[in-house]
Amino acid sequence: MSDSVSSPSVQPFQYTRIEDLKPHADELTRIRKYLHQHPELAFAEHQTSRLMAQKLEEYGYVVTRGIGGTGLVGTLKNGTGSKRLGIRADMDALPIHECTGAAHASTVAGRMHACGHDGHMTMLLGAARHLAKHRNFSGTLNLIFQPAEEKGFDSGAKAMVNDGLFDRFPCDAVYAMHNHPGVEQGRILLRRGAFMAAGDRVFVKILGVGGHAARPHLAADPLVAAAAIVSSLQTVVARNVDPAETAVVTVGRFRSGDALNVIPEMAEIGISVRSFSPAVRALLQKRITDIISGIAQAHDTQADIQYIEGYPVLINTPEAVDLAAEVANDLMGPDGVELEHPQITGSEDFAYMLQACPGALIRIGNGPLVKGRGLHNAGYDFNDDNLTCGAAFWCQLAERFLR
Repeated sequence: MSDSVSSPSVQPFQYTRIEDLKPHADELTRIRKYLHQHPELAFAEHQTSRLMAQKLEEYGYVVTRGIGGTGLVGTLKNGTGSKRLGIRADMDALPIHECTGAAHASTVAGRMHACGHDGHMTMLLGAARHLAKHRNFSGTLNLIFQPAEEKGFDSGAKAMVNDGLFDRFPCDAVYAMHNHPGVEQGRILLRRGAFMAAGDRVFVKILGVGGHAARPHLAADPLVAAAAIVSSLQTVVARNVDPAETAVVTVGRFRSGDALNVIPEMAEIGISVRSFSPAVRALLQKRITDIISGIAQAHDTQADIQYIEGYPVLINTPEAVDLAAEVANDLMGPDGVELEHPQITGSEDFAYMLQACPGALIRIGNGPLVKGRGLHNAGYDFNDDNLTCGAAFWCQLAERFLR
């Protein structure tokens, strides 16, 4: 018989599993509900930002504050790897009065996390802790906590990029995740290329001549002009945009007058405009402004139009989507992934980061809609079952990217 001693077998590398995060589910739920109870609006996320920084420093990250306002980055380096990965979570809430009736409902009147940013932050914190403890990666992690995603224009991602985010914290790829109500909880939705629409805002004032309701011939009624404008705007997509293209024109604000016996001096209209094509985007702006100006003039009123270019089209890098698909297939199985999800007409300011760095936005199913309570609804709430799913997804993505 040989006296040689056999070498111990080499164990294969084990990527993070959802089960690895389960022991922390209760703690993550507590953090998420605390954030939900204490919402802060765009560029005012002071308490939220402090809590994110405190947690990251507890886990061993080097934290840089004050990027693009209340934004911050937690950096963790491990091993000798040269690759650098960025993962972003948004922090702001919405000016909506919560009607969920939940025990963890917002404690601030007129503000709530109606888009799930409380959950996005908590998922990333869960991943941050696990990655710092186990360090199954070699390279640099930059965890980005961003303000003011909901602002619509001049937003947090744009501010952070303009403040030198990727010059100060270079990344070879950057990722973000957003929950998606109406889709099975934990299901991952992906798409290569253009995924979410450009979003523009239009602020209109129709200026007329006020007067007595009984003597309309002595006034120039801005309310009537504004009503005609709202009606005519419905023709822009139906009659000016190629049916093969996608576009949305939605009037979300109409304000005018207070007293029933007074013709007001002014009417206000607020419009949200969505598109995926630069040509369609330009066409929408021309037709909208032409319609408003022309109808205002026809009613002997004047139009003051502020047409503000908002978020660009969000374009996912194909290679970044492919890596996300590998992670999703491993964690959720092939039935838990949709690789070519249809384009979404909502907008996301993460598009600014993707203009500066390759990467991808990922959507994660939040579960069935309950009484229509989707995003930006006063009855919406984040699904806490996604906290461990999302955290495990980020862990494994980092482990695969930074092998």
